[in-house]
Amino acid sequence: MKALVQKVKSSRVSVDGKIVNSIGKGLNVLLGVHNEDTPEDAIKLAKKVLNLRIFEDENGVMNKSILEEGGEILSISQFTLQADTKKGNRPSYINAMRGEDAIKLYEFFNEELNKEIKTYPGVFGADMTVQIENDGPTTIILDTKA
Repeated sequence: MKALVQKVKSSRVSVDGKIVNSIGKGLNVLLGVHNEDTPEDAIKLAKKVLNLRIFEDENGVMNKSILEEGGEILSISQFTLQADTKKGNRPSYINAMRGEDAIKLYEFFNEELNKEIKTYPGVFGADMTVQIENDGPTTIILDTKA
C-alpha cells in the first residue's frame, strides 16, 4: 500500500464540477492499493500517517504529527500510485488491486484514520479533480512494501 501524504493549507475533491469534500489545514492523502495488500497493511499505514511528524513545533522544526497539530484528512484513492514504469514509457497497473477489493481496503484505511482524525473520502473509481494547496511544500511517500 502506498500513500502520498501532503501537508496542506486546504484541499478539495470534485466530481463533475461539484465539490464532494474539502478540508482546511491538515493532510491530503493519495492512496494506492497493491494487489497483495491486507487489512494489516492498512492499519500499519494509517498509524504511520497519523504519527508522521511533518508539522512545525514552536521552534519551526517538523516535530509534530496531525494528532498533536490538529486538522483534518482528505483521503483520495489513486490506483496510479501502483504504476510499474520499469519497461517502456507506458505505465503498467498490473500491481494495483482490482476495484471491488481495493475499495474495501480504501474504506478500511479511512475508518482507521477516522478513529483519530476527521477523515473525508473522495469518490472511489470516479474521475475526480483534486485541488491541493500544499503547505511547505511538504510531500512524503509512504510504502508498506518498502
